[in-house]
Amino acid sequence: MSTVIVVTSGKGGVGKTTSTASIGAALAQSGQRVCVVDFDVGLRNLDLVLGAERRVVYDLINVAQGDAKLTQALIRDKRVNTLHLLAASQTRDKDALTYEGVERVIRELRDSFDWVLCDSPAGIERGALLAMRFADQAIVVTNPEISSVRDSDRIIGLLDSKTSRAERGERIDKQLLVTRFDSGRSNRGEMLSIADVLEILSIPLLGVIPESEEVLRASNLGSPVTINGSAGPAGRAYREAARRLGGEIVPVAVPNGKKTFFNRLFGRRAA
Repeated sequence: MSTVIVVTSGKGGVGKTTSTASIGAALAQSGQRVCVVDFDVGLRNLDLVLGAERRVVYDLINVAQGDAKLTQALIRDKRVNTLHLLAASQTRDKDALTYEGVERVIRELRDSFDWVLCDSPAGIERGALLAMRFADQAIVVTNPEISSVRDSDRIIGLLDSKTSRAERGERIDKQLLVTRFDSGRSNRGEMLSIADVLEILSIPLLGVIPESEEVLRASNLGSPVTINGSAGPAGRAYREAARRLGGEIVPVAVPNGKKTFFNRLFGRRAA
């Protein structure tokens, strides 16, 4: 049965697109059919991270408006043949997408793929609401910084109220992916610890992605760390997150961190 997942956050720049590509590629490498969909209309980046920017002919809006067939717009990855991309438009406005059009595209994708990962734009505006609207599950991506965590808390509220599942009285499973974590900075009180973040947001932990130059380098090269054979900690963390997403029981290696000032100030909110 197909699973549609929105990769979302309130704050921009936390690593949603990198995480969508890396987890999508890891799932596809296990032989499952995966499509990653870029919902960030006007600021298309998922194609760059996957190294497919020169291959985009038709995009999500073309398919949603009936100007192109889904099969015409899908881009198959040259390295992992079960991984596909549906790109966003760089030249259109987010208002060009409608709920009806997106619903039809998602329905078609469900018929063709085991996993559909929707890379959401940041914030709580129309584009983000469209990306989460028809999702079965959500990956909430956050950095261990209080502004990012607070925005993620807002997104969790929207997932519980603005999705089709929520409106039907059904539960949408949510998991937390903490990116750019630096245990040294956490221990010095310069960023939240993993315990802090979990206490505030109160959703299950999918994975912890450490701060790493390999992630930036891989994105610039258009080759996600789960594709390029990286044996580094970030690539390993993304592969393990994908395994957990698929139902495997894989322990999360959470670095030990001291209680930070931000935890003492805000940590009781989740109680």
